[in-house]
Amino acid sequence: MTQGPGASGNLYGTVEPRVPLAGARVVLAGLGVTGRSLQRVLEPRVATLVTVDDKADDADHSGLDDTAAAAVLAQTDLLVASPGFAPHHPVVAAALAAGVPVWSEVELAWRLRVDRAGSDKPAPWLGITGSNGKTTTVEMLAAILRAAGLRTAAVGNVGRSLVEAALDPALDVVAVELSSFQLHFTHTMSLEAGAVLNVSPDHLDWHGSVDAYTRDKGRVYGGVRVACVYNVADPTTEDLVREADVVEGARAVGFAVGAPRPGDLGLVDDVLVDRAFHAADDDPDRRKSAAELGTLADLKQLGDQNGVVPTHIVADALAAAALARAHGVPAAAVRDGLRSFGPSEHRIQRVATADDVTYVNDSKATNAHSAAASLAGLAHGTVVWIAGGLAKGATFDELVTSRADRLRAAVVIGADPGPLADTLARHAPQIPVVVIDPGDTESVMRRAVAAARDLAQPGDTVLLAPAGASQDQFVSYAQRGEEFARVVRELTT
Repeated sequence: MTQGPGASGNLYGTVEPRVPLAGARVVLAGLGVTGRSLQRVLEPRVATLVTVDDKADDADHSGLDDTAAAAVLAQTDLLVASPGFAPHHPVVAAALAAGVPVWSEVELAWRLRVDRAGSDKPAPWLGITGSNGKTTTVEMLAAILRAAGLRTAAVGNVGRSLVEAALDPALDVVAVELSSFQLHFTHTMSLEAGAVLNVSPDHLDWHGSVDAYTRDKGRVYGGVRVACVYNVADPTTEDLVREADVVEGARAVGFAVGAPRPGDLGLVDDVLVDRAFHAADDDPDRRKSAAELGTLADLKQLGDQNGVVPTHIVADALAAAALARAHGVPAAAVRDGLRSFGPSEHRIQRVATADDVTYVNDSKATNAHSAAASLAGLAHGTVVWIAGGLAKGATFDELVTSRADRLRAAVVIGADPGPLADTLARHAPQIPVVVIDPGDTESVMRRAVAAARDLAQPGDTVLLAPAGASQDQFVSYAQRGEEFARVVRELTT
């Protein structure tokens, strides 16, 4: 890590609008859920607000080509871009070409937080990014903070919007889920502590390359003031910490599902321990002491049907604990928060058991790495795997070769099921595969679940872990998971 004054936590150059925000002509790109929240916050705070969205009927502009986008941006002081607007989108590309500053939702929220009127000190942020596990970890973190008696909110892709939380004077601390999209155009954020849980190829259609995607994940560490939390099992995350420009005094803290080194958190037998933020009176350098944070029994509600807690859940708990401890939360609150935490919606949720077959919803497994963890986390029995969706530029070869031994069969959904079906045929030809015709008008999920039910045998698990995004056939991963759960209940009762 490079340590310095870190006043703004800015690795990439301060990006200011051409005039103060109150006098700025602002273009807002995107009117989805995030965009609507940004619109409500921006309208009373800027001189003019122009909206761009290809789908919203009330947008000021839609379907802009390069020339039209350049004309709109010529009269603009600032572009605020929703996560769906990649750097190569005509509106964003026109702004960058014209030298118009581009801010993410996160950058806007941070600026509003810093500039908020009043004498109250703004709530610090604890931030989490990674290819997988972000939502689970941020919600675990919020549960731990609440157990410590703190007023908090889990924000980002969960709960309330980040910009609204940034303006809330009632919060003591904010747990923030940060995507690579959001981080790309974030310039001045300075977290109290930040974590990268893991990095695996994802969203390459948005970022353009694995290196660009990884660099954007690493932005979470820029300007960190207390601790950069990283995954000892993922060397890429440690490399990102080494490259980070942090505030003087910030330090690196690793987490590992195994015995921790001095300065890290980890697992000893079935006990979660802290060797980073704990120091006994006779051991101020932390080399011999450790604080007990909880046990695997405190996570039993997140285990499989046999009570076995998956390794990736333990890792998420350790990361959440590290961030909470960086904020000064006592060890007992970590234990109490983990005990109170329930499974996230659409993340390894047991929906039903019928004819000795268990149906599990992991619709949040939107990439290959997450789907591999989901398959590995089912400790017993074989799996009938329902998978498919938008690949986002990723491939499935490693996923299939590493998890084929868990599969009894596969049911492939998606508007373009070919890539996954072809990968299964190449690397696991012994596995029966049913491809759900995307052109059939009957419910995709109903046909998929019915096919999986017919393929399953007693003791099996039917697992929805798509390894792809949902928007080719569903509105969101949540809608995909809800449809799976609804159909399972209909077909098994």
